[in-house]
Amino acid sequence: MTALLATAIPMIAPASFTPSTTAVGGSVALTALVGLVPLLVFFVLMGVFKVATHWCALLSLAVAGVIAVTAFSMPVGMTALAASQGAAMGLLPIIYIIVAAVWLYNLTETSGRSQDLKAVFNTIGKGDQRAQALIVAFCFCGLLEGLAGFGAPVAISGAMLLTLGVRPLRAAAATVVGNSVNVGFGAMAIPVTTAARLGGVDPVEMATDMGHLSWVLALAVPFLVLLILDGVRGLRQLWPLALVAGGAAGLGHFVTPSVSYELTAVVASLLGLAACYLFLRVWSPTTPQDLRTHVEDSDRPDRARILLALLPYVLVVVIIAVTKLWKIGVDLSAALSSADVAIGWPGLYGHLLTESGQPSGAPVYTLQILSNPGTWIFLTAAIVAVVYGRVSSGGRFGTSVSEMFMVLPRTIYSLRLSVLTIVTVMALAYVMNFSGQTTAIGAALAQTGAAFAFLSPFLGWIGTAVAGSATSAGALFAGLQSTAAAGAGIDPRILLAANTIGGGLGKIVSPQNLAIVAGAVDSPGTDAEILKKAAPYSLSLVVTLGLLVLAASQGLLGPLMVG
Repeated sequence: MTALLATAIPMIAPASFTPSTTAVGGSVALTALVGLVPLLVFFVLMGVFKVATHWCALLSLAVAGVIAVTAFSMPVGMTALAASQGAAMGLLPIIYIIVAAVWLYNLTETSGRSQDLKAVFNTIGKGDQRAQALIVAFCFCGLLEGLAGFGAPVAISGAMLLTLGVRPLRAAAATVVGNSVNVGFGAMAIPVTTAARLGGVDPVEMATDMGHLSWVLALAVPFLVLLILDGVRGLRQLWPLALVAGGAAGLGHFVTPSVSYELTAVVASLLGLAACYLFLRVWSPTTPQDLRTHVEDSDRPDRARILLALLPYVLVVVIIAVTKLWKIGVDLSAALSSADVAIGWPGLYGHLLTESGQPSGAPVYTLQILSNPGTWIFLTAAIVAVVYGRVSSGGRFGTSVSEMFMVLPRTIYSLRLSVLTIVTVMALAYVMNFSGQTTAIGAALAQTGAAFAFLSPFLGWIGTAVAGSATSAGALFAGLQSTAAAGAGIDPRILLAANTIGGGLGKIVSPQNLAIVAGAVDSPGTDAEILKKAAPYSLSLVVTLGLLVLAASQGLLGPLMVG
């Protein structure tokens, strides 16, 4: 088999290929317009014609492939191989994490423990479904984003909102919007580290500038979550809680980066969580009857049942935190990462070149098992399955260990369309990235001169919308942002910060993220409806960020931008 592959790969892969931002008519603008076509096809099919998301992804992939070959001169073999690398990335780590997260959630549903979880949040949230949902979608989701990232936060948090009784579409939209502001600092701030390294700036200084911008968005996002959950009525009745949550998280964003930028999202989310808990001890919201949650005194769980209801979510945070933060005796995160296997993608690695003629590092697939948060979510779910199967709480939640493990194959089957969508979207992203379509879009925006300060967040927004990853958006555009900053006389740290925060806002509309959250709220195929509900918030946030960056680049924010 190895010999056969060695013979076949040279037949489909050329000697080399260098993407060009002027491939169409020698014009950056024209090349960018052509490069936008696959995305336009995707969103028009999904948003206007209501085509099922997996078909949107498949058709857009086909369009991207044709454009890559005919307009960008990427050989057919390399185009197919780019799609295959993207599909592999979709399966592991992304699908791996989603399956683990949804299995963990389904264990609470199948066992019946979700009723006790509702009772816990009912107590914390003073019987107001919106208060409970705000804490989960903004604070808890942000905590998971800071620790794990890669789709796990929206999968787990979206499923939790469903458990709390939030309608699926509202749960999905509230989750992706609530998560957005922490994405730039997600997974121990990998997007920051990546963009700073490729942009040639100090990561602490860049992260500090990020925090001096993102705190404004952190303050605003809880209000948007309330708007999604209950419209103007929700804002009018719960604005004090939103102010407390956003103010505490904003403080974390502003202060933490200069101390330990890797922990920004974790610290900000914990501050928000603590502030909400303490505030609700002394303040009670006005709650309409249709959104009031209630637990009968006769059905109120005791301490043991409460601990078992919280077990999946407390345990997953503890386990992931240990794998990321443990430094005593051994740097556990580094030790786990040392088991990663870097694979130069056959037929692409060494053949895909940069503008300087050097082999691109992009066609390297990193096989992550021990460092993948999905592994530790699976471990958490396995522990929970054993505990739930053995402890029935006086017969009330009677089940078995084997029944809990049988939930896993049923979970995989229920996610089959989401799996197809995510794999195809990742293939689409890699074809667009490797052929030069995404880079051409960025290069066109960078030609706008002084106005680029306003447009710079849109680069990160577009990059994440395509690739589903703020880290990938940084890898794509960090160098371009630094070059544009030098040409416009702007501090590159500000534009790199804008790119990274904008990436988080772009994740709201990323097809990959939409498919993940649709599966998590048990509504596969509703991506278009979620997009319609969430897109205005994504656009309003990125426009706000653009205005902040423009003001910062002109020195109009004063001490707020002193790094």
